[in-house]
Order: sequence, then structure tokens, then C-alpha cells
Amino acid sequence: MENAKLLQHNLKQTGHFDIISKEKGLPLVAFTFKDKNKSLAFELSKALRHHGWIVPAYTMPANVEHIAVLRVVVREDLGRQLIEKLFSHISSALFELSETTNSVPKILLTVEVKVGNDHDKGSLHLPTTSIHLKQDKYDRDRKKVHEVGGKTKGAC
Repeated sequence: MENAKLLQHNLKQTGHFDIISKEKGLPLVAFTFKDKNKSLAFELSKALRHHGWIVPAYTMPANVEHIAVLRVVVREDLGRQLIEKLFSHISSALFELSETTNSVPKILLTVEVKVGNDHDKGSLHLPTTSIHLKQDKYDRDRKKVHEVGGKTKGAC
């Protein structure tokens, strides 16, 4: 339970999350983004999977389906060092997500459609000067989680 409390404390300190799990009972930490951004929860879950962590994201039932919850079960064999490592991966994933949402590549196209003389065939022309692509300045080095027997192997 101490490790679950440590994770709760660290998540609160970021200012990004609301903790919705109770401290009594199961060693479980359930949390949501403060801004209730559902897509960020699923993106964070995916980013953590690249680090080898399995932190599922769920949408809530009817009437609150706009809220997505992330859940970490803190097992007995998940020591303080692994909790700190998980939190560092959460922090780096949050940084990556904030960088990618701020620098989404954009493509702007100008398309000219010309009708042919025989009215059956036309042409499509994309002037090279009209194509503008803003490149993402961050290349990501993704770690792959290997599957064994049809199931992914992760730390939690």
C-alpha cells in the first residue's frame, strides 16, 4: 500500500491528474486527466506500453462516458524502484505528448481541377509550390513490447 500511496502522491504533484481511487482496500491507483481529455488518457496508455508498462485506459459508463480513467494495480512485487521508474516513464510520456500535440504536422494543398476538351476526361494538377509540409522536429525512438504466447509481457 505504501508504494500505491507513493504513486498517488507523485501523480498529484504533476498537476495533470485527479486521483479517483480510494486509499483503503486494494493497492490500486485510478486517475484521470484534470482537463477530462479522453484522448490523452488513451495516448498516455499507448506511450507507456512502448516503455513496457501496461496501464489500461477505460471510458466510464453511461452519463459520464466523457471521462477516461487510467488504472495501475500495484502488485506486491512492484517495489519502490519500479514505482519511481513507472513515474519517470509517465513524466517523459507526458512531455512527449505535450510536444506532439503542439507540433502536429500540417499539410496544405492547393488543387486545380481542369476540364478536358472532350468533357469526358479532365486533369488534376498539384502545383509543387502549393504543397507545404511542416515537419515534426522530434523523431521518437519506440521500444517494442514482445508478445509471448499471445499476451504482452509488461511490468504491471
